Amino acid sequence: MTNKATNLITVGRITGVFGIKGWLKVKSWTEPEEQIVEYSPWWLKTRHGVKDVEIEEFNLRPQGLIVRIKGIDDRNAAEELGRVDVAIEKSQLATLDDGDYYWHQLEGLNVVSQFAGKEYRLGQVASIMETGANDVLVVKPGDQSMDDKERLIPYVPDIYVKQVDVAEHTITVEWDPDF
Repeated sequence: MTNKATNLITVGRITGVFGIKGWLKVKSWTEPEEQIVEYSPWWLKTRHGVKDVEIEEFNLRPQGLIVRIKGIDDRNAAEELGRVDVAIEKSQLATLDDGDYYWHQLEGLNVVSQFAGKEYRLGQVASIMETGANDVLVVKPGDQSMDDKERLIPYVPDIYVKQVDVAEHTITVEWDPDF
C-alpha cells in the first residue's frame, strides 16, 4: 500500500465479485468500456491508501466487464478488495487533439458567462454529466460567483462553450445568467 494519489485519475469502480474463481465486476468510465483493461497498472483506492494491481484476464459479458487480478484466485480473496475505485496515472492517458479535453481537466475550472455585453461569474465546474445528446457541465457557485445558484450548462462548443483555457483555469460560456 502507498499514499500515491496526486497523479491518479479514477477511471472505474470494482462493484463486486463474480463467481468463485476470483473474478470481479467492474464499472468502467472509459470509452469504449473495455479500454480500462489496457491501462497498467491499476491503482485501487482503498481505505488504507492505494494499491497497484495488474489485470491477468478480462471478459466483456452482456452484464458488463469482469476482470481477474493477478494473484487473486478465489472468491474470498476477491471479496477482501471490496467496492473500490480504480485509478490510473494521468500520464497513461492518450494525448488529445486541440480543443478536446478529458473531464478531469474541466472539473474545477471557473465558469464565466459573456452574455448580452456583460460578464458574469457563474461558479466552478463541480462535475460533468453524460446525457444522450451532449455532456452537461454542473456548475456550482463559489466565493466569486454572482449568486448561489447551481447551473447545468450543455457542453456544446461554439454554441454555449466559447473558450476553454486550462492554463487560466477558465471556461467562457455564452449563457443567460437567469438560467
